[in-house]
Amino acid sequence: MTNQLIVKYLSGHDFFSELSEDTLKFLSECASSRDIKKSQTLFKQGERADKFYVVRNGRIAVQIPALMGPNLEIQSLGKDQVLGWSWLISPYQWNFQAKAEDDSELLEFNGTAILARCEQEPKFGHEVLKRFAALMSERLEAVRLKMMDDWNPDGFA
Repeated sequence: MTNQLIVKYLSGHDFFSELSEDTLKFLSECASSRDIKKSQTLFKQGERADKFYVVRNGRIAVQIPALMGPNLEIQSLGKDQVLGWSWLISPYQWNFQAKAEDDSELLEFNGTAILARCEQEPKFGHEVLKRFAALMSERLEAVRLKMMDDWNPDGFA
C-alpha cells in the first residue's frame, strides 16, 4: 500500500479523519502493511510495545494470558478497528496479548517515531493522546465487562 493510498484510507477512517493533511501524511510515512496468519500471535503481554495497528481485513483477538488454561478473550477486533496503545505510555510494554482469529491484513504504525513527534510538537501529541485515551477507555471497559460476565461469585452484586 503506497503512502498516498494510506493517506486516503486514513482520511476516511473515523479515528484519523479530523487530523490535518500534514499529520495524515506523517502517519502514512510511519505505516506499513503487515499480514498475519490465523492463530499467529501479533504481540504478547509484557513485550516491548513500539507499534500500533489498524485491522484492514480479518479478526484479531485481544486477550489476557492465563497462568493455566485458555487465555481470556476480551475483544475481537475486525475491519477498521485500531489496536494497541501501550506504545504511548511508559514502560512501553503490551498490557494485553493479540492473536489472529483469521488470516488478517493490518496497517502497522511505527509508534517510536510517532511518540518522538508527540514529544517535539505538543499540539500533535495532544491530538494523538485524545484519540488513544478514548481507545484505552474502550479497552478497559471491555475488560471490566468481560470480568463481570465471567466472574460472578455468590453474593457479589
